[in-house]
Amino acid sequence: MQRLTVLGSTGSIGKSTLDVVARHPDKYQILALTAQQQDELLFAQCQQFKPRFAVLLEEAACERLSQRIAAAGLEVEVLCGTAALERVATLPEVDAVMAAIVGAAGMPPTLAAARAGKKILLANKETLVLAGHLFMEAIHASGSALLPIDSEHNAIFQSLPRGYAGDMRASGVSKILLTASGGPFRNTPLEQLQHVTPEQACAHPNWSMGRKISVDSASMMNKGLEVIEAHWLFNAPADAIQVVVHPQSVIHSMVQYVDGSVLAQLGNPDMRTPIAYALAYPERIESGVAPLDLFQIAKFDFVAPDFARFPCLTLAYQALRAGGTTPALMNAANEIAVAAFLERQIAFLDIPRLIEAVLGKVARAEVQTLQDLLDADAAARCAAQEWITR
Repeated sequence: MQRLTVLGSTGSIGKSTLDVVARHPDKYQILALTAQQQDELLFAQCQQFKPRFAVLLEEAACERLSQRIAAAGLEVEVLCGTAALERVATLPEVDAVMAAIVGAAGMPPTLAAARAGKKILLANKETLVLAGHLFMEAIHASGSALLPIDSEHNAIFQSLPRGYAGDMRASGVSKILLTASGGPFRNTPLEQLQHVTPEQACAHPNWSMGRKISVDSASMMNKGLEVIEAHWLFNAPADAIQVVVHPQSVIHSMVQYVDGSVLAQLGNPDMRTPIAYALAYPERIESGVAPLDLFQIAKFDFVAPDFARFPCLTLAYQALRAGGTTPALMNAANEIAVAAFLERQIAFLDIPRLIEAVLGKVARAEVQTLQDLLDADAAARCAAQEWITR
């Protein structure tokens, strides 16, 4: 029986995780569920999975959940605030933590879980983008197992040699091929991109995702963040990570070897596949995902990314090469930009403009502690808000 904490249980990854867990009640037990403010959905999850703890970040939502839990007679302790996230991520009884909180808010509890030696199922991009060096140090120091949940990184993990220890040369690996769908604007005329709406940006052709991640996919910042993640996960230099636009989203990523072989992982675009793989690793369990029908797909297309169309991808490569706090600055600026776009305060093409302006204004610094990253994150957010106001 594997005991789990799910950070971000009301989001798309959290809900998919619970769907897989529900299929295997003999293998998994939920000890803690957490959410930002969706107390109604979290209550329904508590009714089904009966965790020991439920955490909400918003006080009013926490109070509402406490009342519902008491009225239902559930033995669930309701906690509130960011400190509670770290508490449930580091409980001695917890075997594995699904890190599925979107944004920089997911970084502290995920880092705490790594330091506590928990098995980490990593769906939070920002932990590696912001604190890759600190996070990987914690993983190695504690002996924590790290299993990527992003479909692309999970595919790479499956395609690398078993026991890969971060040495591409010794493993015969020449390149990581990171696939991208190209999002909803892959073929949109450039002159029309200035006027696209949040609804259009969130209408991903292949995946069902949250609004923030959907906009990141539309700008290809999502893929840029994944490039930075791949660098830390697989100890791969920027020049050894190549983005390949694959509109069908069936080949989730590939690994190229020095002998000319290319190994790929294929599957229907459903996050339950990588979640099930990570939960059961090194075994495999049923995920609820339909088998892939190659005859229905019929063909695969591959296109080089258009860096002029997707300047966010260029900014991400630049941030990776610059190092230090630069990825944290870029990520924070992007979070503010995407939120402003969703609120119709800025245009879609203003997203990379805002990020570039912030990177030009806030000085890069070396990273020694988590506080260095939090300071950079705060400075970038402040500069981004000033840009929007002007």
